[in-house]
Amino acid sequence: MSETYPPVYVVDDDLAVRESVASLIRSAGLRVETFKSAQEFLVRPRTEIPGCLVLDVKLPGLSGLDLQQELAKADLQIPIIFLTGHGDIPMSVRAMKSGAFEFFTKPFDDEALLGAIRQAMVRYQVPNRGKKGARNALENIVGASAALKAVLNRVASVAPTESTVLILGETGTGKELVAHAIHGRSQRSSRPLVSVNCAAIQPSLIASELFGHEKGAFTGALQQRRGRFEMAEGGTIFLDEVGDLPSETQIALLRVLQEREFERVGGNQPIRVDVRVIAATNRDLPAAIAAGSFRSDLFYRLNVFPIEVPPLRERREDIPPLVDHFIHLHADRAGKKMRAVDEKTLEMLRTYSWPGNIRELQNVIERWVIVSDTEVLSTDESWLPRETVQTGAGASAQLDRKLSLRDHVEAVERKLIGRVMTAVGGNQSEAARRLGLSRGSLIERLKKYGPILPD
Repeated sequence: MSETYPPVYVVDDDLAVRESVASLIRSAGLRVETFKSAQEFLVRPRTEIPGCLVLDVKLPGLSGLDLQQELAKADLQIPIIFLTGHGDIPMSVRAMKSGAFEFFTKPFDDEALLGAIRQAMVRYQVPNRGKKGARNALENIVGASAALKAVLNRVASVAPTESTVLILGETGTGKELVAHAIHGRSQRSSRPLVSVNCAAIQPSLIASELFGHEKGAFTGALQQRRGRFEMAEGGTIFLDEVGDLPSETQIALLRVLQEREFERVGGNQPIRVDVRVIAATNRDLPAAIAAGSFRSDLFYRLNVFPIEVPPLRERREDIPPLVDHFIHLHADRAGKKMRAVDEKTLEMLRTYSWPGNIRELQNVIERWVIVSDTEVLSTDESWLPRETVQTGAGASAQLDRKLSLRDHVEAVERKLIGRVMTAVGGNQSEAARRLGLSRGSLIERLKKYGPILPD
């Protein structure tokens, strides 16, 4: 990915935050450069325009918002993700309405920030990847179970068409990978694939995000802004968590699907658009329709070709190849030679219920790789949330409903941090190094979890 995309630039006067964000970005295989002020960003010689700018709002001298305006005056179309240490909602609205891509309050969620950066980088997709892009999209989907083959058969059937696709499935099952595979095998593969997480954008800003806005459309709209549909012209737009769209935006989306046109917020001129729509949700849309929170006419427009992605517990035969894939992926990133897992550990992974699906499996493997010093991964049940380490399907399913994915992930992370801190005698710098975190990021987690005692 780093060879295809330009670097990400991080501007923050806090050294710990700069290092933490830079480490996170490198972990995703992207290049990154850091700057301690807006002035340094403006004067330092650069050979490339960044694919994304992660920018602190309150900087010494020239503020982040001031830098945003300077870039706009220079007509540099760089996606900007703002960070702030203050829960300043008016400031976030001002930033978003001025053209910011996303806005996060510190301490931010690493996965959410990384997801926003990846979406921003879509704007710099290299065109004409053709068959190579299609092949890579399918290679990212790991497994050979009958359930997965059924999904891939449907992908192969619908990809060459122009039909709208609705991808259904639980959180963490890989719906976004399916969307990428459909786009990669379509006639539009050389054009942009623009992803939008509808649940991650404030309801008051989602219309502007999707359809753009005119200068002066509302307070703070200092320039015209193109929306995601315009960015996806000739390509595909992926509407993730479409079930979370507010009702007024559902109406506007319905118009796009029916008439292939829309108006920017504050505008009165219809804009024609040639975009294929792929949507995904983990919600029960018929139930949402019955509850009055989702439009039935929009559902029928989206549900032209449904693809249901099964949860990991229904395709356990895919767990071994997924484990192998994630071990190689994270071992390579960590510079380690780990290449296998012992049978006892693999059997434990097969019998675990995986309420967070593939995403949870990847998180667990990544944590194991970080602390392991051997070439063969070997561990025990204490590394999984005790509440769900049961082979009895009924018992584990009952407990899974009580705990969210966040609960499971935080339980594993807390235990991992405790073990590493114990192993290094409380040395935060050494613990941060072993965990692949900046010291500032580790300190934030220690504050979050409170006193962490060894097992």
